[in-house]
Amino acid sequence: MTHDLRSALLRAALDAAERGWHVFPLRPGTKKPALHGEKACNGTGPCEHGHLKWEQRATTDPERIRTAWSRATFNVGIATGPSGLVVVDLDTPQHKGSSDAPDGATTFAALCERAGHAVPATYRTRTASGGQHLYFTAPSGVRLANTAGTVADSVDTRAWGGYVVAAGSSTPAGPYEALCGPEAASLPVWLHSILQPAPRAPQAPSTALSGQSRRYVDVALDNEARNVAAAQVGEREATLFRAARALGRFVAWGDLPRQRVEQALQEGGEAAGLTAAECRSTLRSALDWSIAHNQARRNAA
Repeated sequence: MTHDLRSALLRAALDAAERGWHVFPLRPGTKKPALHGEKACNGTGPCEHGHLKWEQRATTDPERIRTAWSRATFNVGIATGPSGLVVVDLDTPQHKGSSDAPDGATTFAALCERAGHAVPATYRTRTASGGQHLYFTAPSGVRLANTAGTVADSVDTRAWGGYVVAAGSSTPAGPYEALCGPEAASLPVWLHSILQPAPRAPQAPSTALSGQSRRYVDVALDNEARNVAAAQVGEREATLFRAARALGRFVAWGDLPRQRVEQALQEGGEAAGLTAAECRSTLRSALDWSIAHNQARRNAA
């Protein structure tokens, strides 16, 4: 049985590598990397010139994979960044500690509908907890990071710095199983718009705003509101979300009242065709995130 399980996991690792996805071993029956940590590194082998973490050691080399999986019944981890993937993690309410909230799949379907698109047909897996992983190819030339709650509750993403457990792996909670979609589709444009980092604003004085800086903030607010109002169907909510993320830093720094930002973007979103409720929901989550992540004013580089 152990030999059969090891052979099945090796096949799962090789199948992922054939897709161009970089794999690495996870401890048997778990989601934790099996590779040694930095404190336990003795500076030999792959780490001869410095400690290599799991993301750096993930590989598509069949021989390296066969060697690794000959040692134990390792589960299979896929390093999303090196694999050129963005994986959308749709959790269940129970996984988030709630029983009455909508699950991630329902929330994501609603987001797709509001963006004017069907849920993309792409490679997906069922997770051990009953959630889903949707695999997308990342746009070329960008380096997206992991997110948790940025898109919506129970909708997280894994990109650079993250990994997912591959189909064929299993934990005490259950197996990871491929569901449908032989190929990973391209990351939807509307979702990319939400995931891309908000542009950095020029550094303003840490004390009261100068006249020039005040004018900059006012112009930034006007421009973002105008962009939201002019957004086309399929881009409206992502444009509103991105605008709120960009302006939220000024609220955090005390340069703009939150009420003024909300009013300007609410008017812009409704002018573009979003409902008042859709605008309020998007603004609340985007501004809350931006304010929480921009408490300290950064110095200009």
